Amino acid sequence: MNYLVIDLTHGGVKIAISLAKKGKNVLAYDIYNTLNDIDRKMLEIYDIYLMDLEDLKDFKGEVCVISPVHLPLTESDITKHNPDLKYTFITHHEAVFNILEGWGEGIPKIEVTGVKGKTSSVFMLKEILIDENPLILSSLGALLYENNQKFILKKNISITPANIKETVDLAYKMANPICKIADGIVESENIQRYSSAIFESSLGVTGIGDVGLLTNISENYPIAKNRLTASEAKRQVFRCGVVACEKSSYDKYYSDVIHPNVNTFSVTDSEANLYAESVSYSLDETEIDIIYKDIRTTTGEILNGKMSVKTFAPGSHHVSNVLGVVLTSLALNIDEDKIIKGLARYNGITGRTNKRSKDGITIIEEINPGINTDAIRQSINMIEDLDEYYVSIGGDYGITCEEIDEDMVSKYLDTLTCDIILTGEVGSSIAEKMTGSHTYIENYDDVYEKAVNDGKNLLFIYRSDYRKLSQR
Repeated sequence: MNYLVIDLTHGGVKIAISLAKKGKNVLAYDIYNTLNDIDRKMLEIYDIYLMDLEDLKDFKGEVCVISPVHLPLTESDITKHNPDLKYTFITHHEAVFNILEGWGEGIPKIEVTGVKGKTSSVFMLKEILIDENPLILSSLGALLYENNQKFILKKNISITPANIKETVDLAYKMANPICKIADGIVESENIQRYSSAIFESSLGVTGIGDVGLLTNISENYPIAKNRLTASEAKRQVFRCGVVACEKSSYDKYYSDVIHPNVNTFSVTDSEANLYAESVSYSLDETEIDIIYKDIRTTTGEILNGKMSVKTFAPGSHHVSNVLGVVLTSLALNIDEDKIIKGLARYNGITGRTNKRSKDGITIIEEINPGINTDAIRQSINMIEDLDEYYVSIGGDYGITCEEIDEDMVSKYLDTLTCDIILTGEVGSSIAEKMTGSHTYIENYDDVYEKAVNDGKNLLFIYRSDYRKLSQR
């Protein structure tokens, strides 16, 4: 059988090489023409044939087509080049699941997807699993925590499924450096420096997770040239053995799913398996009383009980993330005390969702590559007295597959009476659609300066790659 890997931009090179190492006959199609010289050379080394779809006419027999879930091509766009071939189609997620078959046995593994809250959920789970030396792939990088010390395996790495394999490989190389073995001929011992794993993915999961966490479908944005939606892509979460899913998203998009181990969570819905009985909000520390019932775990147990947690969760969307993390942890049979202590350590993510002081003013930052209308609304709802704050909204485009509805955002902002500052290219586009009062400042650094000079607190909501703004 031939394996045709489509899309070498979003991790396809890693998938193609991994399959070639397993002895598969691999073909590759660079749909976006982004292949660099180093990756091209790597494909040559592993005898991977770089082709165009028209070349399918020269092949016979079976071909397994491996492509990302958001591929703009239809199956017929591919098969028309040779209708006589026997085709099977799988996603990059499924390919990575097959490549990693047998990996991670005996350690807790979590996969996190959703529209909002993925990264925050990953780092709350990190705090809970810190004694298990978690291996992490997130939008903040590939990381390994050992004895509470952070090791950066790779900083600039996307959360495509192939980079789960990349993260595993990087952790192996770190623990088993070939340079310590004479001449680099004999491999070192298979030392493993992690005993848990947490992987974030934007459009679904691979299925290697013992528990798959779906944080929410807060906006069901289109993908694959409007052929699919976010909810359809993230349906892959049900490939995991146990699933934790936000209840309203489950009810709206996945009630048809047949799966024996689905647990739901909700901030308000008492019909969920886990919900908040009460919430006492604070910008510093929010206390949440939780009730859970009939939770299915990875060991087949059914859990019922109550617990209270205190953590950084200044808004209802943050509380929802906390509940998803608690549900995921319980499904892994993690002790309540460990969950409580881990969440108490979580203080947000610096440069992402956090609160800090600067020159006498309070700054609340919501910096995220996936900022959308719902996230903006929820962030603004965190502030009790908006008159004390400048609300700044802006950001960059071209950083995520998720969309932002400028018309919806502008209409919402026009209903507000607070001081609104728009910034960056996103802010510029929104400004053109607004009819209400607002100020535009091109450089986001100047927004901070204005807030300090005017003695005004700042809610800074910015759609960006965290790694760019963290350098300021």
